[in-house]
Amino acid sequence: MADERTHRSHDTRAEDVRESNDSWTPSSKLPTPDPQDGWVFRWIRTSVMGQSDNPNVSQKFRDGWMPVRAEDHPELHIQSDINSQFKGNLEVGGLLLCKAPKEKMDARNKHYQDLAQKQMESVDNNYMRENDPRMPLLRPEKSTRTTFGKG
Repeated sequence: MADERTHRSHDTRAEDVRESNDSWTPSSKLPTPDPQDGWVFRWIRTSVMGQSDNPNVSQKFRDGWMPVRAEDHPELHIQSDINSQFKGNLEVGGLLLCKAPKEKMDARNKHYQDLAQKQMESVDNNYMRENDPRMPLLRPEKSTRTTFGKG
């Protein structure tokens, strides 16, 4: 009547541990919508400390940003702000999800990159104008060498 049992030393906990490759990460406060060809997404500030920021919203709309409708992105699972002035859109914590055509935003980015490049060239030209060959502002890097004795 004795049951055939395996000896306890043969049991391992490794067999009982469930392996999981899924690690938990906290959800984002501002989720990213699924990418759409030809569109760029961005969260636009609509209020600061509870005060409406209409000038910022107006400027962004003039720049080509358009509010995103909530029904267009059900994957985001967002409950919009209760007192939102943008009903039917995705607004969270004073930020409104907007989209703009990619070509227009690429042109905007190129404009600001060119502007930054011109500013850097201006600074470099102004700096180099002060340069004097007798006492150069920029010196070539000196090289040092370490040698070890023979032995």
